[in-house]
Amino acid sequence: MPLEILLVLVIGGIAGIALALHLLGMTGAPPLTSDRARKAWLREFPDSTVQDVFVTVDGRAARITCDAGRGIVWQMGADTCARRLHGDEQIETRGTRTVLRLGDYAAPRLALTLSPRDRDRWTTWIKET
Repeated sequence: MPLEILLVLVIGGIAGIALALHLLGMTGAPPLTSDRARKAWLREFPDSTVQDVFVTVDGRAARITCDAGRGIVWQMGADTCARRLHGDEQIETRGTRTVLRLGDYAAPRLALTLSPRDRDRWTTWIKET
């Protein structure tokens, strides 16, 4: 078999598999639930005791209240990331977008999807930190 035909078949096969996986919904990370957010937090901070978990509407982030303070868990690709809040965070609202600015150079800001009621709760929660 000529190399050109083999190359087309291999590339076409890989693209077909990728397309099929995407159309079947197997390429995105599942949304966070309270249980997944709790497990993600405990994976990063195993010595803490989680007291409260509040997940955003789209399931991409969750705020955590634990015995050692407050923090946030969010999806980063297929995995999660967790950060403790230290009190220097700011929350900004731009139309329907809410941006949480963290005092962390590795994760400077996080876009959140919040309902207007939840946005007020998050703003109060951040200011209490």
